[in-house]
Amino acid sequence: MNKELPELNIGVVGHIDHGKTTLLNQLTGKFTDTHSEELKRGITIKLGYADMTIYKDGNNYNIKKKGTAQRYVSFIDAPGHEMLMATMLSGAAIIDAAILVIAANEGIKPQTREHFMALQAKKINNIIVVQNKIDLVSKEQALKNYKEIKEFLKGSLSENAPIIPVSAQQGINIDKILEELCKLKIPERDATSKPVFLIARSFDINKPGTEIKNLKGGVLGGILRKGKLKVGNEIEIKPGLSIKKANQQIYETLTTKILSLHKGNQLVKEVSPGASISIETELDPFLTKADSLTGCLVSTKGNLPEINYVIKIKANLFKEVLGTAEHKKVEPIKTKEMLMLSVNTTITVGIIEKISGDELELSLNIPIVSLKGDNVGIARNIQGHWRLIGFGEII
Repeated sequence: MNKELPELNIGVVGHIDHGKTTLLNQLTGKFTDTHSEELKRGITIKLGYADMTIYKDGNNYNIKKKGTAQRYVSFIDAPGHEMLMATMLSGAAIIDAAILVIAANEGIKPQTREHFMALQAKKINNIIVVQNKIDLVSKEQALKNYKEIKEFLKGSLSENAPIIPVSAQQGINIDKILEELCKLKIPERDATSKPVFLIARSFDINKPGTEIKNLKGGVLGGILRKGKLKVGNEIEIKPGLSIKKANQQIYETLTTKILSLHKGNQLVKEVSPGASISIETELDPFLTKADSLTGCLVSTKGNLPEINYVIKIKANLFKEVLGTAEHKKVEPIKTKEMLMLSVNTTITVGIIEKISGDELELSLNIPIVSLKGDNVGIARNIQGHWRLIGFGEII
């Protein structure tokens, strides 16, 4: 991979069954439910679906290494179902842009709206809309659906997003998506500040029965938000390990060393902000297995702020609740109400202690490492489901 190639992290979102997996398979040439593949590759970023380099040959865009390399793209998994809003929001915390998939034969579903608003809440304005399954509808239906999508985007930050008619199943117009991916603006990256790495996955890559001398340390997958990390760096992880002491849950900061850095399936010595990466550490893999450190922040030793059990946010509520079929107004927030918050890749639940205008103070049951200005997704439990009701920022 060329070091100078612009890098992008792309989230693929949309209603379940609208064809996200098939689309990704066509875009990257890799099938995305790759558990057996992951086992074969050892350290991979379980977080991402796949990564690829886009090439341009004349006016044609491809992933077949024909022509000149244009961009390196890693796709980030934003899981589908009833759309655990929490997972979607922590996925949105680590992407630069998104592909919103809308099936032409089904149109805009409540979940489509919810995902779109989650992207807006996380300030992801770089969006490509893929109008999928056009092979299943008539020309008139496709045009009607196109107009609905235009109307849906109107007045949002992504009003002028490109809408590409596609049949992922037949491989139609896939090159047009690659072309649009090459037009997306690369965000400004800050490589000079102290490093901040967001953990989106953590895992143990050792197969059962591995001999002790061949054991690999615990692995962290995620995105370097700013700064640089090098092999050999001493790092700290906060909030860290959750332990029960005298019936109380306390958090212990972990410190360790970077043994190796992986970008896609390449080993690198140093990373700057950009594509998703994984870090092999000296940690006992028992500490990282099954995503137990997901949501933590990493920096070089001594650079992370203290963990917070109380935070203040400036909130911005939507007019109506998303993700439900019926139109329901968002009721004002009350003191002592419980809300779910997503900050970076962390999900926590907090109780409203004070309200002053649009400023909220919450006490958290899972502490977070909050950095001023961090974006927060706010969800409320409505009939047993967490629904996104607004967003805010930490003050």
